[in-house]
Amino acid sequence: MRVTIAEVARRARVSKTTVSRVLNNKADVDAATAVRVREVIAATGYIPSAGAVGLARGVTRTVGMLVPGVTWPWMSEVLQGVADVVEAKGYGLLLSTANRGADSLDGFSRRVSAKAFDGLLLVEPPDAVRHLRVLHDSGLPVVMIDDRGRRPAFPSVGTDNRRGGAAAARHLLDTGRTRFATVTGPHGFGCTNDRLNGFHDVVREAGLTLDPRLIIEGDFTSESGEAAVLQLLATGPEFDAVFAHSDLTAAGVLAGLRKAGRSVPDDVAVVGFDDIPLAAHTQPPLTTIHQPLREMGETAARQLLARLAGAPPAEEPVIVPASLVIRGSTAGQPSPDPEALRRARSTSAAEGSDRTAAT
Repeated sequence: MRVTIAEVARRARVSKTTVSRVLNNKADVDAATAVRVREVIAATGYIPSAGAVGLARGVTRTVGMLVPGVTWPWMSEVLQGVADVVEAKGYGLLLSTANRGADSLDGFSRRVSAKAFDGLLLVEPPDAVRHLRVLHDSGLPVVMIDDRGRRPAFPSVGTDNRRGGAAAARHLLDTGRTRFATVTGPHGFGCTNDRLNGFHDVVREAGLTLDPRLIIEGDFTSESGEAAVLQLLATGPEFDAVFAHSDLTAAGVLAGLRKAGRSVPDDVAVVGFDDIPLAAHTQPPLTTIHQPLREMGETAARQLLARLAGAPPAEEPVIVPASLVIRGSTAGQPSPDPEALRRARSTSAAEGSDRTAAT
């Protein structure tokens, strides 16, 4: 049978409020009493509920966090950033996942109703934004991490996906590439559009165009990257570079190029996005856009704790800059000479005119 706070209070010969004040490290509890209470807690294996811990002060000093799942490749970095800040400020972290869909969200809703935490950090599960907006509007402080370009009605922390895409294009141009394939994320994600638009901006500024036949929608998995590049090699026009919208997708692209006998980076250069630990261990190591995941978690946690301390909510999303990390998957070619670039621009323009005429 689960030990209750009442049982701890009875054995320690104190009130339940005194037990709660000991759990909350209140200074006005006699030292000998506090020691006796803690000895009873240790002897009984009592695990305080969030409600019991907050009994004396009306708050739980617990931060809730809702994530789609903990197996996402970059989730551990975000969680570590959150935990570093939350624990340093003496808060607990109550983690919930949405692995089981509606059942998981129902369980999460019960924790909200029980006031098991003071505020919520959120990595958006599918189809949950409307429900979470209602919670925020009802007074629950909420901060979203990685808003996927959706711009929710509550504060959020993300990275600059458009600039990340632009940095990928700029680097590939600097290494002499002129014919670009792209394996995107899911079409409905704002980050997918931002990464593609940033990439396209720089390519257009260089006088080139993106061939729509070389843009394949993926789903951020390695399987989608491998399938996409094999499809392009079989049916599409030639390309000398691939920008994949996640590192997992890029790893799949590398696998597909190996199967097809293409050398990376000599034949095709590859750039990913995220800079998860895997990126440094692919063959060859992956050039990628570093998404500052731990810093995003830290920033969101600090923002939420400031909100709990009485600060007003941020009116604009907080953007943590992304950066280019160069590794072996793009090395090996010099910048193009002006004449080579002029020829590529001419070819690109002519192909664009041919496609327009054909339609």
